[in-house]
Amino acid sequence: MSVDDPPAPALAHDHVASLSRGAPLDPSLRVTLNFHPDRVSGGRTILDGLAGDGFYLSQFVTGTSNGGLTARPGGDRWHWESRIFRGAYDRAHAHERPVYGALNFRRHAFGAAPRFGSAHFRLTAPALARSTYCYPDSAAEPSDFGVAATGSRLVSLAETDDRDALDDYVEAHVHGPVRLDRHVEAVVLDPCFRGTAVEEAASRLPFPVEWHGGFRLSAVELGRHPEYRGQEYVELGASLAVDGFLDPRMIGEAARRNLYDPQDLKKVWHCLARFGR
Repeated sequence: MSVDDPPAPALAHDHVASLSRGAPLDPSLRVTLNFHPDRVSGGRTILDGLAGDGFYLSQFVTGTSNGGLTARPGGDRWHWESRIFRGAYDRAHAHERPVYGALNFRRHAFGAAPRFGSAHFRLTAPALARSTYCYPDSAAEPSDFGVAATGSRLVSLAETDDRDALDDYVEAHVHGPVRLDRHVEAVVLDPCFRGTAVEEAASRLPFPVEWHGGFRLSAVELGRHPEYRGQEYVELGASLAVDGFLDPRMIGEAARRNLYDPQDLKKVWHCLARFGR
């Protein structure tokens, strides 16, 4: 790439636009970024880190993810982005790469992709136009893409598909920086974090704190779904429950104790997110 070429975000957006056909997205829709607010990275909770940094950064920068940990040169995420964006970011700095969210076309209070966390940032309206979209998730090597001007076909695909409820989101790639003081409308938290350090950290962010209805699952109901992620995760989830119920805070506390494989806790979270809304 020469110094006279357009910046990587513009190249990436233009390439995806060239692959897209369809009607425009509803401009009232929002992109949401789901995450676990109480997870710890670099000795700080996610929200404390965000408050200090002022930016929402990609996993190429943070080295953390609520999905797969493949955001590195030569890793799966690198190859997926190279394919989708036709190499636009191949030589870009990690800070220039897009951040991942989903299009909340169902207008869920939980955010568009709760498989990635109990909380979410709701981005401002302009993020819709600078994002690109695909269905299904980029890990599935999708062939259907969109931008705000042509993205409605992806919504139709997701609405009529028979994928699991945690997998039927329209993935969004937000190109350009996500500044907390400019690009976020609100953070939306699970009520299990009321009165905790998570709420305190959220109150220091430069936008309102909102609350959704909550994720809560009884150990009895969890035990009815061993086929979903496996019996071992039913048993692990039940062992973390308090007074017979599991919520996101309990899983976060288990993660901070470092007594469990994070991938195991991720699967327990999937059970809670799928059956405990």
